[in-house]
Amino acid sequence: MDPTTERNMKWVPGFGAMLLVLLSHVTSALEVPLDLPQPPTITLQSPKDYIFDPRENIVIHCEAKGKPNPSFSWTRNGTHFDVEKDSKVLMKPGSGTLVIDISGEKAEAYEGTYQCTAHNEHGTAVSNNIVIRQSRSPLWSKERNEAITVQMGVSLVLQCRPPAGLPPPVIFWMDNNFQKLQLDQRVSQALNGDLYFSNVLREDTRSDYICYARFPHTQTIQQKQPISVTVLDMETMNETVAALYNITEFYSDSPEGVRRPGFMMPLGPTSTKMVLRGETLELECIAEGLPTPEMSWQKDGGELPSSRTSFENFKKTLKISDVNEADGGNYRCTAANNLGTVHHIIKVTVKAAPFWVSAPRNLVLAPNETGILTCRVSGEPKPKISWFVNGVPIENAPEDHTRKVDDDTVILSNVQSGSSAVYQCNASNEFGYLMANAFVSVLAEAPRVLTPPNQVYQVITNNPALLHCSSFGSPIPTITWFKDSQISIKNGDLYVIHENGTLEIHVAQSLNSGKYTCIATNNLGIKENHVFLEVKESTRILKQPEYKVVQRGMSAVFECKVKHDPSLVPTMTWLKDSGELPDDERFEVDTDSLTVKHVTDEDEGTYTCIMNTTLDHDSASAMLTVVEKPDPPTDLELTDQTDRSVQLSWIPGDDHNSPTEKFLIQYEDLLHQPGLWINLTDVGGTSTTAQLNLSPFVYYSFRVLAQNPVGYSSPSQPSRQYRTNPAAPDENPSDVRGVGTESDNLVISWTPLTGFQSNGPGLEYKVLWRQKDMDGDWLSKNVANVSHFVVTGIPTFVPFEIKVQAMNDYGSGPEPEVFIGHSGEDLPLSAPESVQVMVHNSTLAEVHWEPVSFPSVRGKLQGYKVYYHRERGLHETEKMMDEEEQVLTFSGNRSEGRLPGLQPYSLYKLFIRVINSKGEGPQSPSKTFETPEGVPGPPSFLKVLNPSLDSLTLEWGPPMNNNGRLAGYTLKYQPVNTTNELGPVKVMTLMANETTITLSNLNSSMLYKFYLSAKTIKGSGPIITEEAFTVMDTAHTQPPVDKGKAPPVGPAFGTVNTSVSEDGAAISWEYFGHHKNVFVEYIVENSKEDWKKELVNSSHSHMIKGLKPGTSYRVRVVARDPADPTVHSTDEVLVTVPAVPSRQVDIATQGWFIGLMCAIALLILVLLIVCFIKRNKGGKYPVKEKEDAHQDPEIQPMKEDDGTFGEYSDTEDHKPLKGSRTPSNGTVRRDESDDSLVDYGEGGDGQFNEDGSFIGQYSGKKEKDTHEGNESSEAPSPVNAMNSFV
Repeated sequence: MDPTTERNMKWVPGFGAMLLVLLSHVTSALEVPLDLPQPPTITLQSPKDYIFDPRENIVIHCEAKGKPNPSFSWTRNGTHFDVEKDSKVLMKPGSGTLVIDISGEKAEAYEGTYQCTAHNEHGTAVSNNIVIRQSRSPLWSKERNEAITVQMGVSLVLQCRPPAGLPPPVIFWMDNNFQKLQLDQRVSQALNGDLYFSNVLREDTRSDYICYARFPHTQTIQQKQPISVTVLDMETMNETVAALYNITEFYSDSPEGVRRPGFMMPLGPTSTKMVLRGETLELECIAEGLPTPEMSWQKDGGELPSSRTSFENFKKTLKISDVNEADGGNYRCTAANNLGTVHHIIKVTVKAAPFWVSAPRNLVLAPNETGILTCRVSGEPKPKISWFVNGVPIENAPEDHTRKVDDDTVILSNVQSGSSAVYQCNASNEFGYLMANAFVSVLAEAPRVLTPPNQVYQVITNNPALLHCSSFGSPIPTITWFKDSQISIKNGDLYVIHENGTLEIHVAQSLNSGKYTCIATNNLGIKENHVFLEVKESTRILKQPEYKVVQRGMSAVFECKVKHDPSLVPTMTWLKDSGELPDDERFEVDTDSLTVKHVTDEDEGTYTCIMNTTLDHDSASAMLTVVEKPDPPTDLELTDQTDRSVQLSWIPGDDHNSPTEKFLIQYEDLLHQPGLWINLTDVGGTSTTAQLNLSPFVYYSFRVLAQNPVGYSSPSQPSRQYRTNPAAPDENPSDVRGVGTESDNLVISWTPLTGFQSNGPGLEYKVLWRQKDMDGDWLSKNVANVSHFVVTGIPTFVPFEIKVQAMNDYGSGPEPEVFIGHSGEDLPLSAPESVQVMVHNSTLAEVHWEPVSFPSVRGKLQGYKVYYHRERGLHETEKMMDEEEQVLTFSGNRSEGRLPGLQPYSLYKLFIRVINSKGEGPQSPSKTFETPEGVPGPPSFLKVLNPSLDSLTLEWGPPMNNNGRLAGYTLKYQPVNTTNELGPVKVMTLMANETTITLSNLNSSMLYKFYLSAKTIKGSGPIITEEAFTVMDTAHTQPPVDKGKAPPVGPAFGTVNTSVSEDGAAISWEYFGHHKNVFVEYIVENSKEDWKKELVNSSHSHMIKGLKPGTSYRVRVVARDPADPTVHSTDEVLVTVPAVPSRQVDIATQGWFIGLMCAIALLILVLLIVCFIKRNKGGKYPVKEKEDAHQDPEIQPMKEDDGTFGEYSDTEDHKPLKGSRTPSNGTVRRDESDDSLVDYGEGGDGQFNEDGSFIGQYSGKKEKDTHEGNESSEAPSPVNAMNSFV
């Protein structure tokens, strides 16, 4: 278990005590109800030895019960004591207790041995012999104590010999100032009160050794006359003896010297000790010697009983409590010092006053029954047993033939009514006696249950439960138990029925809860009683408080979540260090937590949560440790001082329960940077010294900060100032560079040394330079208080070797490092030559040039810039336009570059410049080039005009960019039927000057899709699409009409047919109208809900799904037109869905499903292979890759005779059929980047199959737009697209 968290689970103390009482009842003597005749029973009496205080009344207790109530009498010293004749003696009414008023009387007159007798018509009970003695505190006898003079080092005993008091006094030694004398291993007080010195010292000299005796009963203290002790050393002792005896020298065996131990008490090698069983054995050994001996104890042939053994008086006294026979034997005490060892053996014998093995118990017998009284005792020596009847020795009592005495047993046979009596057993030896009363009551009584009825017992689960059934009857009733009035309970593993009727359940569980019935039976009757047992859940702490480490001023929260039986009322209590919480508002107790706010050092300790119920409790504890930043170190001291080092030492401050991790040493340079503290070094948290490396010419002051996990302490007080001597610099300036700012200079710069780095006064810098690879002498210049130096009059962009050295009044720094720098740059002198252009395709060209010579660059070559712009288009109809000049930069020493994103069929002009860090050089001669023709852009718009039954007109605009000479247009169109299937494709080639065409021979009421693209000699450009319906032909669908009558208005429905299956209801009908919105409507028969609608449009059949089996529906077909308010409907048809048993089909096991899944997998595999092949042929690629590669390969047109149309993506081709048409102006969004190849991307989605059908337009998924990244949207379903036509 965590040492900071402990948990104890107990019963509450009250409950434990109650359980002990209950258990004691299990074996207690028989209790006779007081409403029944019975002999007297002594219930209260004074102790055998009664010492009274003469200042108070004497009270001798004697209480008894019986039926009828007993009368009381007393004897004193064996003769009758007539209470009524002594006015000072009062017997309490209804009791035998005597109160003796001894005020104004001699208390000694009432000393003696008293015995109380309680009598009624059924017998006589007697008390113990009570010895009454007065407490005494006699005065100390007058005596004159002689002064004691003793040589230093010898042993000494100061005797106390207090007067004998009753009881014996408590002894202690003090001085005149009532201060107790200090006792230790050398000076100790014996059990008899004497003061022992194992060896005396000079400081033992004093004149006020006083022994005090305190008498407990009278609370008086008496003192002995003071004893004076003078301790002399050897030199003083010789002078004193010589003066006394008039001799010149005094010889001694050096008694003040060291010596082996010896025992002062007890004397001799062995001694004896007798102790009575049950008392405390006290053995004492006090030894003398120099040095002072140390004491130890052991038992020969055995071990000391550790649980009952204690040592006192610096191990000079051994105590063993509650002695028993096994504690007899030889005990060896040992005294030892460095000169030797001495032993003493104490032979201990254990005697015993009489003690009970089995005391006689009351007997209740029915007439003619037989009973036994036993009086079993033990003692050492063996006690003598005597029997009495009603206070009279049994041998002097009237003869009774039913009674037989056999030593410690009395047998009563065939007792009769009227033979009740009280028997006394007396057992005695030389160390004391025992006396017990036991009555024999002869009764005939039916059973009665003494336990209150319907009593409820509550117990915690897994604990023993005791259900009482205290009963009385004569003969003694037999007790039986039942649970819930049915189950008979027998003695066994789970239950124990005790002799007194108590039912014990060893381990109570919740299933043991319930009603219990005990039945008491004898030959005179039967009696039952009911009790109830409730087994409760134990109280358990589910989440214990945890060990907390909290910084001072913060909050600590201890959680204590508890589970308890819901029927018990819990009480949560928090303790701190086993005591109550401080009365402080900072301590907040919540339902399951304790919060300590603004924690202080005093809040440290162990916090315990205790959850109490009436039956049990649980507790858990956790420690709170308060931490804080450490206190600053103190007493900084500098030692081992040299020019370049010093040792700093300090005393750590309090770490506040959080160990110090390190010490940080800082310094202040009072000469160069006063007031600024700089980190110097740090050392481990266990160090208190640090060796510091120093720099010259610094006025140091040091301070130390301690760090623990909480943070840094405040800085310590600064150390005294320590100055180091000046010296030459240890280092040179850093970051040395040489860069020209003008074409004829070199700026040499560096980072100056700080004052701390200068190492001395007079800091300056020696700047050295020479042209690289010239092997010339170094030129130099000394400067001060600057960080750069300018060298002028030097060639342009020439490398130089440079270095900078620090110097001061005490010498130069180390040899400096050589750095390379360059003088300033100038604009390049030359332009690139031999400029050539190679045109790759209509949008990409490649330019070549001859690089300039390096000397003409006059600086660091950065690269080349190509300037180019479009002069005009090559087509004769195109006008001159002012195009923005474009620039491409090619880094490094290049001789070629690519120009992407060119416009086809155009005239371009370009020139090139070389660049360095200073700027650009002169331009090269201009060069012109032409781009070839390319595919055109899409037509600017496409719209449908004048749709009729079998014809319509298309109108379009020419492309915004012809990209060459326009050769004409390609028009393709195909019908789309009502199931969104594409019909055959028709292709038309149109002249370049055509912008309109009328298509005839079209189907009426049919949706057509049109695809139009422009073309040059390089091929067709992107397509533009449009959709349109021809007008519906209603002439042939109208039924014949009579002449002279107007034809019917609106649609007409024919026959309606229905069929029913498990999948739903199939509806078919004849329809001759032109309405576009046709619905199948249905409703549950006799329902008032709204009609449910399903759109079917031009279809003539429909399956209604989701109908409820066993339900009848009304069904009709309805045609509506927003432009016509008339609604046409069929007659309602009644459809009944048959009820079918529910069945569940595992779709995964159906053959059609497995086949469908295989087909889909195969299709996906084929598509992946096709994509992979087209990717390898060359697919779309990002513009960024093209720019990096400086190439834009021309897209070659596809052959028109290969069955495909439009290898170019048209982003407008992904709209729904009619719901999101191309804007009326027919504009098509262009890509915003001129060099983008998106318009010419390979593998476009608008392709025709070999049979002329268009692929992919109605797949339901819109392709991604190249310019819109990964954004995508789902195309509307064909049904919704058809709905949008109206």
